[in-house]
Amino acid sequence: MLIETVRCNEDLPAGDRFEWWREMILRSAMPALVSSDHTEDFRAKATELHLGPSRVSVLAYSPMRISRTSALVRRSDPQLYHLHLALRGDHGMSQCGREAFLSQGSLLLSDTSHPYSAQSFGEGGMVEGIMIDIPRSALPLPSAKADRLLGTALPGKSGTGALLSQFMTRLTAESGSLQVPDASRLGAVLTDLVAVFLAHHLDAADAVTPESRHQALMVAIHAFIEHNLGDAALSPATVAAAHHISVRYLHLLFQRQSTTVSAWIRHRRLERCRRDLTDLHWAQLPIHAVAARWGFRHPEEFSRAFRARYGAAPRDYREQYRRVT
Repeated sequence: MLIETVRCNEDLPAGDRFEWWREMILRSAMPALVSSDHTEDFRAKATELHLGPSRVSVLAYSPMRISRTSALVRRSDPQLYHLHLALRGDHGMSQCGREAFLSQGSLLLSDTSHPYSAQSFGEGGMVEGIMIDIPRSALPLPSAKADRLLGTALPGKSGTGALLSQFMTRLTAESGSLQVPDASRLGAVLTDLVAVFLAHHLDAADAVTPESRHQALMVAIHAFIEHNLGDAALSPATVAAAHHISVRYLHLLFQRQSTTVSAWIRHRRLERCRRDLTDLHWAQLPIHAVAARWGFRHPEEFSRAFRARYGAAPRDYREQYRRVT
């Protein structure tokens, strides 16, 4: 699986948890000052995925205030951009003379080279989010342009923001099934998505390389396919039409991935069916209904494809899993 670093204070005595978190942040490569009204039982967990020079962190913590002063910037500056996706709770931040309020589903850009202050407010006592750290030098955008967005809340539920948010959430949700060799490729895709997202909000599309635009288009296509797997009418023609490209160009895009559009759709449908067959929540759902749920019109066609892919008939595969568990 991907290289992960997990930091969690739940095993510490309640009275020591905040001090542990405070010291960890103060001694990190991006030192900052932390305070909180919940020091008596401060809870925090950070899971970091290492994707080459970039990093994705899944964060959950009690509400707090954080300040990175000019002195702390001079003490240590890894020259990173941060892009924060809010999943739970609200955030307020000030950087470069701008103030932003971040609600669920929004994105916020900041960096390590300028002082900032922030405060979070949690529902039910916790704040949750996903943070991307990318070296400033890795983005094709001139820093002078990208810096215009620092301390600015950006939409994460539509357009390129939705595409980036979906990639972030799916990446962290499926990190356990990803392998170390995937890290550099995923890091490159993530960087391209961030570049396209920021360029869109800066009206600087010319600064983004054709390869970055290609990567962003492929992520959008994969997300569309994933969202529509249950539609039996899903086809290369519908995928191409949804993205305003020709079917011929769509096939050329998938040739670069050494597969075809139809083969990819079938692969993802089979994987969804396999997951359902091993999920106790769907244990009483007939196999033909599992197949239909993910777009297979004909049970016999599904059974043949499943056996070819996983080496066992769907019914036998389900029974084998039940015996093991």
